[in-house]
Amino acid sequence: MNVKNKSFYNFAIAPGTRDHKGFFVQDGTYDLVRVENSGWAFVCLDNHTCYYVDPENLAEVCDLEDQVPAS
Repeated sequence: MNVKNKSFYNFAIAPGTRDHKGFFVQDGTYDLVRVENSGWAFVCLDNHTCYYVDPENLAEVCDLEDQVPAS
């Protein structure tokens, strides 16, 4: 996994993902903050938009900068 800031990981949400209350989650790249004992993943789009989602609806996002060989 690519560490974004030593405590979060970048993930994309699968289309049609719903949160723990049944509401659709907006598309985007999220930071995985933690996985609860209940099994829900707590993810945040920004400092104000966070959701509990099923971890199976997350896909790791690779930063393109990490994939470019050093010159």
